[in-house]
Amino acid sequence: MGRKQAREGTMKLIYQMEINNEFSEEALSLYFENFSFDPAEKDYIVDAFTKIRDNIETIDTHIQNSLEGWHISRLAKIDLAILRIALYEILFRDDIPVEVSINEAIETAKKYSSEDSYKFINGVLGSIVRSLEKDKIWR
Repeated sequence: MGRKQAREGTMKLIYQMEINNEFSEEALSLYFENFSFDPAEKDYIVDAFTKIRDNIETIDTHIQNSLEGWHISRLAKIDLAILRIALYEILFRDDIPVEVSINEAIETAKKYSSEDSYKFINGVLGSIVRSLEKDKIWR
């Protein structure tokens, strides 16, 4: 296993929490009771969950600001989870290149979302990265 499996595990967790509107430690513990991950994957998932939960307003604001004619509430929940994970990596993980985060988000969307979602996710992430570079809000 590896980081790809950790990302997919995180995406499933964030999706589940969004659907149930429960971003709690109990939900995280229950998730780990039902699915097994190696220690490195579990560390990634816990860090991603914590940073996404604690910074969800900032992350969602970046997403909302990049949507043209849409509101974040209209996004497919799976796409929202994928975008949140990519932004977690872009904003809070210096050890993961931005290009890798974007590519992994695209690949995850191809695997789990609708046929054209990967194009949408690529466009949203590209817009956010350009905005971060322009505003010098960068790591």
